[in-house]
Amino acid sequence: MANVDSIAVAPAEPDPTPRTGPSSRPAGARAGLSRVRALVAVAPAVLTDGAVIAFALFTVLYHLAFLGDLRPSVTFRIWLLACVVLAVVAVLRARRRASANSASADSASADSAPAAQDEPVIGRPATDRRLLIGVVAAAAVAAVSAGVAGTGTSLSWWIPAVAGLLAAVGGLLLVRQAWLSGPAPSPAAPAPTTVQSAYALVVSALVGISSFFMARNTPDDVYYVGKSVWIAERDLIPLNDFLFSENVLPAMGSQPPIPSIEVFDGAFANVVGIHASSALWYVLLPIMAMVAALALWRLTHRWAPRRPLLAFTVAIAYLYLVAGDDAALGTFHLLRLHEGKGMFVSAVIPLMWLYLTEWFDNRSRRSLVLIVALSITAIGLTNTAAIILPMLVGAAGFAMLLVGRWKAAVIAAVAALAYPIGSLVVSRLVLGGMTATGADDAFFDAAYTYKRTLLFGVVGVISGLALWCGALLARRRTPALLAAGAALALSVLFVPGVLELLSALSGISVVLWRVPWLLALPTLIGLLCTVRVPAPTPALRRAASGGIAVLLVASFALFATPMWSSKSWVEVHDRPTWKLPQQRQSIAFWIKGLDRPEGLLLAPKTIMRTTPVITSEVRVVLPRDFYLVEYDLSSQFAKDRLLLSDFADGTSSPTPAELTPALDRLDVGTICVYNGNRYARDTAPQLGYREFATRPAPGAMTCFRRVG
Repeated sequence: MANVDSIAVAPAEPDPTPRTGPSSRPAGARAGLSRVRALVAVAPAVLTDGAVIAFALFTVLYHLAFLGDLRPSVTFRIWLLACVVLAVVAVLRARRRASANSASADSASADSAPAAQDEPVIGRPATDRRLLIGVVAAAAVAAVSAGVAGTGTSLSWWIPAVAGLLAAVGGLLLVRQAWLSGPAPSPAAPAPTTVQSAYALVVSALVGISSFFMARNTPDDVYYVGKSVWIAERDLIPLNDFLFSENVLPAMGSQPPIPSIEVFDGAFANVVGIHASSALWYVLLPIMAMVAALALWRLTHRWAPRRPLLAFTVAIAYLYLVAGDDAALGTFHLLRLHEGKGMFVSAVIPLMWLYLTEWFDNRSRRSLVLIVALSITAIGLTNTAAIILPMLVGAAGFAMLLVGRWKAAVIAAVAALAYPIGSLVVSRLVLGGMTATGADDAFFDAAYTYKRTLLFGVVGVISGLALWCGALLARRRTPALLAAGAALALSVLFVPGVLELLSALSGISVVLWRVPWLLALPTLIGLLCTVRVPAPTPALRRAASGGIAVLLVASFALFATPMWSSKSWVEVHDRPTWKLPQQRQSIAFWIKGLDRPEGLLLAPKTIMRTTPVITSEVRVVLPRDFYLVEYDLSSQFAKDRLLLSDFADGTSSPTPAELTPALDRLDVGTICVYNGNRYARDTAPQLGYREFATRPAPGAMTCFRRVG
């Protein structure tokens, strides 16, 4: 046995076979692998920051193109060249920085845990316990009462409004106290690890892929997508009306031509040579969906004190599982990104909070440049940016003023607001005052504004907890302070009478229901699962966080309407499709292919609303009745269109004597009606129209052309 033991521990002879383990990997291979890992780690930041700068550049070029009357295709080609130059410069600068900082980069640990000073306020033993308990109690009262206020109870909205305001003020005092009494500002938050970034990239890619198969047809598409189609087919920018006339009638006063997203899509389609709707829904929408998901990841990682992957997963689940209502954030994140305002709330809002966090942390020129670029991107997406961004920046600036960062707050405000406000002012000076006809009919008070975006019921309670407890859960210092500022701003807006006052002073009632957009709500929802649960071991704490995440996702699944539900007005397809009801799309293409006479097309309203998304060559009587408020509903212009569209829909039976003058005034050349509308089919010949085309079921239709 002794002999055996001695044999067992005897050193083995050297193995002549080359080893294949990590230590035997050539230095060049290890360096290459390290570069790949580093690229994956920074990919979310590179992609989102690059997208912001690129689209901001196009928006500036688009605005400058008005001075030289450039065609959109020319502007797009100039933009492409400029992007290539900027990309080359960025790569060269990155290589120089990498060479200069290689030693320090090798010694840095991307997987290091957050510093102690980054722990959330709620977990700090030095925090004033009485104030903390009061804030949590007020937040709970506000969240629960807001969640049940609109569920059929007679609970006064003053209860959640006052409790929420108290929670917001208390939360801001807590984080301010922690800031002023804590240590010096910590270094930048730990960079994302390769595994974290890879997970975010995979999730964002899946989000982009899912955009191919879900379609939510919205009435606004007739304007946003229709404008892209018009630009792609004509290579012109319509400064006047393009829906009711051929760029002749005055443009809608509520839609100044500042946003560039529709021009970008139309110019891209024109240059590439594909249909603008295909360019939008098959190329740009998946890219926008990926960028929006990565923007959410970046803010969640920056604000989460721990377990950012879990928080990000919950935030994505929230967007997919909480849709249904027309204003729920889930309906904007994926289903309406192509409208610009969806991309604004889903990508610009989280990125603005991220860039402001970075600016207040390090005050670097890079952060400031990104804030400026993002503000240009925001106004290039939607005019709503000129309303929401001042609220967001004001909330952040006020919070920073409370800790003495007034200079950084002022610089950030100028950087974030100068271009959006300036472009709106210039456009109004050139094109005339902005109108809001019919806007008062769409005003929503504080309670209904909460319901539309944060929802009522169980999900409303969860949203309220995220709103009023977010500052207690976020990473300490800047993230917590900004979350507290956002909560205070929205709490003030939720006080009864405040939105009414803003409406009276500004005349923007129609969009005031969007004020909850100033929150980065999905990120705050995700932070709920990062709360430090008292437990004896780290494993149990992680398990508790996982349990909270499961409860949150289960609540969304049980008490909300998912994105893919028919109750969300969504159709799920087994192949990539345009975001239109397929039968209407087929009918519109069929009508386009007919040998029609000159003049407008009169058809059922749904077909007329679909046609501008298909082509600008077929002009219709009524693209959308909602837009008639811009042209005076009592005018003959509006009355004729409403009369004829009701006739084509079969909802009214006007006499030939009533129809003939309207048909003549509008120069209607073609009438197409469903076969079930027997009155219209029998009346058309009496109006001087002859049947010339029929379409079989489904969607059986008969078309008549004007005789002579």
